[in-house]
Amino acid sequence: MFPVSDEPEARSFPFVNLAIIIACILVFLYELTLSMTQVNRFFFDYGVVPRQLDNWLKHPSGLDEPATIITSAFVHGGFLHLGGNMLYLWVFGDNVEDAFGHLFYPLFYLAAAVGAVTLQVAIDTNSVVPMVGASGAISGVMGAYFVLYPTARVDVLFLFFLLPVPAVFLIGFWFALQLFSGVATFGTAQGASEGVAVWAHVGGFVTGLVIVLALRPFIHIPPLRRRTGGS
Repeated sequence: MFPVSDEPEARSFPFVNLAIIIACILVFLYELTLSMTQVNRFFFDYGVVPRQLDNWLKHPSGLDEPATIITSAFVHGGFLHLGGNMLYLWVFGDNVEDAFGHLFYPLFYLAAAVGAVTLQVAIDTNSVVPMVGASGAISGVMGAYFVLYPTARVDVLFLFFLLPVPAVFLIGFWFALQLFSGVATFGTAQGASEGVAVWAHVGGFVTGLVIVLALRPFIHIPPLRRRTGGS
C-alpha cells in the first residue's frame, strides 16, 4: 500500500519540504551521470558507513565522517528508492512543516536523520555497507504526523483502488512492520532486512515522535481541513 494523498490541507505553502524533495532529485540526477565505479565511491563518500562513524566517535578527527549523517539523507540508490521516499515525504511532510513552521521544520528533519543514524549504527556497528536515503528522516516526519494528525484520512493505493485509512492505523501498522523486521535482523550478518536499514526507520520514527511530544505545548496544530478539488 502506498499513500497518495492525505486529508489535512496545509495553511501555508510547504516550500522547505519541497526544497528537500528537489534537492534529493537533483542529487539523484547527478548520480545518473556517474559510472558504476563512481557511484559506489559516491555512496562511500557521502553515505554513512557504520564502522567508520563508530571509529570516528572513538577517535574524532575532522568533520567529514559526521557530515555524512546529513549528506546521506540526500543520496538514493535507485528510482524506486527515491520515488518511494519522496512520495512519503510529499504526503506527510507538508502538514508537519505547517505545524513546526518553516524555520524549525528543517531542524526537526535533521534531528530525525541524526536519530535514525544513531540507532542503526548502535545496532549494526560493524557494517561496512554505506547507508543512503532519506527514509530515516522521513520516518521522523511520520512519527510527528502520527502524534499531530492521528485522525487524518490518508488515501492509500491498494491494487487499483484508493482506500481512505486513518493515519493512526496506517502509520502504526507501518511502524509495527519496521519494528518486526528489525527484530528479525538480530543475529544476521548485517543489521538490515534485505538491504533496508530498518533500525534507522525505527530510530527516526521514535525521534520524531519524542520531539513532538516534548514540544507539543509549543506547537500549534491547525484543525483538519479537507483538501479542495479532490479526495
